[in-house]
Amino acid sequence: MNADAGRTWHYRDFYRPAGTPPAERLPLWLVIGNCQAEALRLTLDAVVDRPYRTARIPPVHELEPADLPYLRVLLSEAAVLVSQPIRDNYRGLPVGSAELRAQLSPGATVVRWPVIRDASLYPFQVIVRHPADRAATPPLVPYHDLRTVAAARDGRDPDQPWDVEVTEEQIRAAAQASRAELARRERRDTDVGISDALASFGAQAAHTINHPGNPVFYELATRILDFQGVRGDVPSRDRQLLSSAYAPLEPRVLTALGITGTARPQWCLNGETLTPDQVHAAQLCWYHAHPDYIRLAVERHGHLMELLGLTASARRPPVARR
Repeated sequence: MNADAGRTWHYRDFYRPAGTPPAERLPLWLVIGNCQAEALRLTLDAVVDRPYRTARIPPVHELEPADLPYLRVLLSEAAVLVSQPIRDNYRGLPVGSAELRAQLSPGATVVRWPVIRDASLYPFQVIVRHPADRAATPPLVPYHDLRTVAAARDGRDPDQPWDVEVTEEQIRAAAQASRAELARRERRDTDVGISDALASFGAQAAHTINHPGNPVFYELATRILDFQGVRGDVPSRDRQLLSSAYAPLEPRVLTALGITGTARPQWCLNGETLTPDQVHAAQLCWYHAHPDYIRLAVERHGHLMELLGLTASARRPPVARR
């Protein structure tokens, strides 16, 4: 099976031939967004005796111009659009939240839910987008570490110490800032939020800053059902919904946040294990060839760097990782 055929089969709800009725006759709840959207759809789809159907579709960042006719068909069928906030003309396509809403049938409703980013368990981890290529990521893992950014900014070599000492108060302040930013975006852009519940999930809240754990999706799905006035039990799953990436989880973070859990010393990306030092060395060399990302990281995450003592004026000497 070639790649195109495999994609067509995987997203067969999306690429349904014209005139073919859906497998179920229930009202369609169309879930749209990034990789979190499929995890949420699977959670909603598993609800016992659900009075709706869902459809597996590509994440919004994978949509191509040729996909738009198929998307229009599903939008015309949708009774409820369950969407993350998406900016207009996203990646040059009319798939922004307002643009999608305009293609719904009369009487359809919209439930907006957040793009979930929670750095509480990973205080140094950030995402940096370049305006010229928003899909570009650093090598080995698609995340930036502010300690590596600071090392690149300060001209340090890969074999020099790069970790920093942080107090429990600093870790808690970084966690509070992360969740406060998510809450701010929820108030501005969404109908259903999750920021107020994240602390209750402990070490299960996230595998990386943008890969929530299963309990987050269970609670989010429950809140969406409540928002729509639908009764239904959200069952748990044996398998993790987002399992492609697990970031190192440091003991000092668990201690500072008062979380009982098991620390994770290494990265696990698609089953491959990487040490933090491997990732640091590869990305430090990459920053030397891509200095724009140092500036963008400092501009975008300067407040967090200040909280963690990583600003040029307030930095402390780096230390070897324990």
